[in-house]
Amino acid sequence: MKSVRMFGLIFSLAILLTPAAHAQFAVFDASNFAEAVEEFGQLEQMYTTAVETRDQVISAYNLAYQMSQMPQDMAMRYQSQASQWTNLSAPNTYGNTSAWVNALDIGSPSQASQGYRDAVVQVQSYPGGSLAAQDTATQATIQNQYATSELAQGTTTSTLATLGTIRSNSESLAQKLTNLDADTYSTDPSQQSEMAVLGKINAATLLQIHSQQDTNQILAASVQQQLVAQKQQIDAQNRAINEAIYFQQNFPNTMQQITGGVSDSLHAISLSPNGH
Repeated sequence: MKSVRMFGLIFSLAILLTPAAHAQFAVFDASNFAEAVEEFGQLEQMYTTAVETRDQVISAYNLAYQMSQMPQDMAMRYQSQASQWTNLSAPNTYGNTSAWVNALDIGSPSQASQGYRDAVVQVQSYPGGSLAAQDTATQATIQNQYATSELAQGTTTSTLATLGTIRSNSESLAQKLTNLDADTYSTDPSQQSEMAVLGKINAATLLQIHSQQDTNQILAASVQQQLVAQKQQIDAQNRAINEAIYFQQNFPNTMQQITGGVSDSLHAISLSPNGH
């Protein structure tokens, strides 16, 4: 019915628009009419598609805008303060603790070495020729003890420098965490866009990795200290075993010398003029 009405309307318009100079009706071109109707349908479809596209764009914009809005009470409900490293302080009565403290605060290898020299009792070197005068077993024991002391010194100074570096970098790390914390709970829409959120997630992951690296360094330093302590225990156990072996190997000769000496003494006493 709608098509019939449209056809009648277009036909009437064609008659009315025919120039008055012609005394006859214009010839109706059905092919042009069909083409015009088809184009009209296409235009109508394009308009409908454009309206639907507009509605979708508006809906997507409203959703994006809604997602960019941060709840106003998020920071109050969930934000927390992180613990921070603090600088070490200690008395310095005789001036031999400051370098150690500085090494733990700034992580300087030179300060760590100086701190060890100032605060730890230093082992003395054997005078020239005195070590060579000892028997082989005694020389090995002395050299082993020196090795333990030197390894402990290297491990301790390395640990001091590592902890000091982590402590000195903690202020910068704390500031980055504060910035990330503020951006996370910000109500600024630019901080809550999809790319901004993804960027903060990536930044948080990197900060966590760096923090884990610091933790691994502390654990490694602790393991190094445990290795030196374990070496000391192994040395003590091995020395006890060696002493037991030495005792077993030399006990008969020692006892023979003792009994022989006692027998000689008794015999000498019995032969003396005052002996009985």
